[in-house]
Parts: sequence; C-alpha cells; structure tokens
Amino acid sequence: MFSEIVTLLLSVAFGLLGFFFIARFLLQLVRADFYNPISQSIVRLTDPLLQPVRQLLKARGNIDFAALVAVLVVELLDVITVFTFAGEALPGLPALALLTMMRSLDLVLGFYFYALLVSIIASWIAPAGGHPALSLIHQLTEPLLAPIRRLLPPAGGLDFSTMVAMLIIYILRDIVLPRLA
Repeated sequence: MFSEIVTLLLSVAFGLLGFFFIARFLLQLVRADFYNPISQSIVRLTDPLLQPVRQLLKARGNIDFAALVAVLVVELLDVITVFTFAGEALPGLPALALLTMMRSLDLVLGFYFYALLVSIIASWIAPAGGHPALSLIHQLTEPLLAPIRRLLPPAGGLDFSTMVAMLIIYILRDIVLPRLA
C-alpha cells in the first residue's frame, strides 16, 4: 500500500512537471504571447530547470529543444518510478524509449484535449472573454484548428473544427497509442 501511495504522489508530481514543460514547449512552438501573465508564470517556473539544459541544447527557430528534452526526461523518470515501485524489471532500452515517447505524445494530446474542452466551455459562458488564460488557449489551439477549418465547409456560423479535433485526439489517445504499446 505504501508503494502505491508513493507511486501515485510521484506520478502526480512528474505529471505536473511534464505539464509545465510541455506547456513551455508548445508556447514557444506556436509563438504565443510571452507577455501574457500565465506565460510568464510558466517561464518563471520552468526556467531554473531549463537553463542548464539550454547550455547544451539551443533552441532553433520556435522549437525549444531544452523543454522537449525535459518532457522526455520527466516521462522517463515517471516510467522508471512506476516499474520500480511495482516491483517489476525495467524493460530494455528500446522499449523504455518507446514507452517514454508514447507517454510524452499522450501528454501533448491530453494537453490539447483539455485546452479544447476549456475553449468550448468558455465559448458558452463568456464568448467574448478577455481572460489571459482564454487568450493563451486560443493561441495554442488555433494552429491545430486552422487546417481543420479549411477542410470543413461552413455550417451556418457553427464551428465544428473543435469537435473534429477532439475526435482525432480521442482516436489517437484511446485507440492508436494503446495499440502501438
């Protein structure tokens, strides 16, 4: 029972850390507004851990390799923790690398799923809301939704791109990734 509690607490801690690193990576990838107070908070939280990595891995364009490596390291530590506290032997290096990449991809898909869900709920509650979180969510999700909007025909003022994106994320997360595992 103790090992289950420790595993849960460490998984939550690694999950939060991974969330912040993936948010940092995606903020730079989509060139989000770094003057947004939420962006600044994410930068302040992640900078102390990313600065040493940045000495080795420089960003290229809008790809923050330090944040990407940090996500992979956090997910690797989470996988090792789960196997260790479950009393199981660690898989070989290729399987461990694949599992880490799949969990990182799942983290990105989950991030986008919940960002889209929040944007849907916000569109019902405060359609013209100017909250910094909503602005940031719009900046993060728009590059994902724009190609879908180009493919979907107009539907009388209704935007189904978010539902299509969520369906694609659901299929990838709940059908494709488990089958690859």
